[in-house]
Amino acid sequence: MDTVKIKDKTFRVSIPEEEIKKRVKVLAARISHDMDGKNPLLLGVLNGAFIFAADLMREITIPCEISFVKLASYQGTTSTGKIQEVLGINEDLTGRTVIIVEDIVDTGRTMKSMVESLGTRNPASVHICTLFVKPEKLEVDLDIEYAAFEIPNDFILGYGLDYDQQGRGLKGIYSLVND
Repeated sequence: MDTVKIKDKTFRVSIPEEEIKKRVKVLAARISHDMDGKNPLLLGVLNGAFIFAADLMREITIPCEISFVKLASYQGTTSTGKIQEVLGINEDLTGRTVIIVEDIVDTGRTMKSMVESLGTRNPASVHICTLFVKPEKLEVDLDIEYAAFEIPNDFILGYGLDYDQQGRGLKGIYSLVND
């Protein structure tokens, strides 16, 4: 399936499933090495990162835990610029090593806000792990320790990422075709 039509837009495969799996394994190995002995809490950002977070956790070889937070800043294909915490964190983060697991970091504003918010809960450390980062779109300074892919400023979907809640189940990553 090289191209798919989702609602009114056409998307073309840009990163096949095999490449994603390979990069997730590499990230998991780095996290397992770096976090050995720490029992990190993976904090997946819903809805987009749920597949990535699950696959990442299955590849991590050290004890770890997982929880989720739901944030919203997108409407259609553009960011609204306003971040809403829809579903909060119930865990006590005091003294914990927290790894935020995000699907994509573009402007970085959502991630910066989340890191600052988590910092008020006294974690030992907060780390950022993202499947995708768009370096040319970054507007804030972030320490992204774990990034599987650096991508151009394209609108993408698949592997958990969506266009108006559609396309999340695609196994590869698809980029919007400018028609």
